[in-house]
Amino acid sequence: MPIPVVTTSRNAAEVGVRTVLVVDDEPTARTALAARLTRFGYRVIEAGDGKVGLEVLRRERPDLTILDWMMPEMDGPSFCEQVRRDPELLSSQVLMMTSHDQPEQIAEGLARGADDFLSKAASKYEIMARVQAGMRTATLIRRLEDVTEEIRKKQEVLERELQSAARYVESLLPAPGRLLPGVQMVHAYRPSLGLGGDLFNVVPWSEDVLGLYLLDASGHGVSSALRSASFSTFLRRDNLLHYVGSNDPGAVLTEANKQFPLTEDGNYFTIIFARLDLRAGTVAYATAGHNGAFLHRRSGEICWMVRPNLPLGFDQMTTYVTEELPVESGDRLYMLSDGLYEVPDSNGEIWGQDRLKKTVRMFGHRPLAEVVADTIAEAVRWQGHECFPDDVALMGIELTDKVSRE
Repeated sequence: MPIPVVTTSRNAAEVGVRTVLVVDDEPTARTALAARLTRFGYRVIEAGDGKVGLEVLRRERPDLTILDWMMPEMDGPSFCEQVRRDPELLSSQVLMMTSHDQPEQIAEGLARGADDFLSKAASKYEIMARVQAGMRTATLIRRLEDVTEEIRKKQEVLERELQSAARYVESLLPAPGRLLPGVQMVHAYRPSLGLGGDLFNVVPWSEDVLGLYLLDASGHGVSSALRSASFSTFLRRDNLLHYVGSNDPGAVLTEANKQFPLTEDGNYFTIIFARLDLRAGTVAYATAGHNGAFLHRRSGEICWMVRPNLPLGFDQMTTYVTEELPVESGDRLYMLSDGLYEVPDSNGEIWGQDRLKKTVRMFGHRPLAEVVADTIAEAVRWQGHECFPDDVALMGIELTDKVSRE
């Protein structure tokens, strides 16, 4: 029958006094060791066998446990195995006390979870040295646990802030649906880190003219998202009229290039800005280091909207030129981030623009929402997992009614 647990009273109330649990079925040996440890200034708890000792360890969480190898109910090695299997006790420091100090026995004890050994015949100096070494290790582990817990709490706060910021960024995105009479829009947005630097939106100019843009801030995370949000403010209709005085895409990017120079860290923007004019039957566009747009005509032809030039901010003297394409009813305009087609497979091969075009052509003129969703799904299948290495944005605009031309 196990003896009751006994806690010595000396120094027990003192703040900061470290605790040792002594587990031994021999009352004389246990009491003698407890008395010696108490003289060293430790708070000592006693248990008469391994089973009771394990209960005390869970309840009291002492800094160091000293236990005998040979005990009824649960011996020392079994005690250690139980400790190492319990996530709550895993970091506990255990000092095995034994008269069996042969190398093979020590090896067995260490393999089963003991941290150190103490011979029952050890001098008071060795006992003191072993206990102090165990306490140093226990102190370091407790500090590490405290730091880890602090990091975990800060991470939780950061995650909440990131989620809040992500909701804000998503609130800046346009609502899918009818943009103008005869113009429908569907989009998908998959930031790589929960908070992305890609941003797209619609600038309504009049009942038959619409501005569209997709911009990408270099980098990822909070900084990129905040810079994109700041840039989106500049791209509002009233600001463009104030700073640019027109809705010409080339003029818009030329002015933006002056407004948003390289940051001190070398960060920059790439962007495509387009103007869809239903009355003229045209889509005019300008790009700055951005290749992510193409026109999928009703006939099946795909026209990639590319003009090689610098991203914004590299040279304030750069002038961006407007290009123009005719559009008609049934055509679809796709604007996307390069994170969509630059996804690698397991061998590092990039999906690429050609496969993207083939995918969109294969889907044909199925409902626009299906094409957008299934194109994202094809990129996911190519890379073999859901998490994109870069931000992914895809915006599809369809002309559903007859487009007039002046």
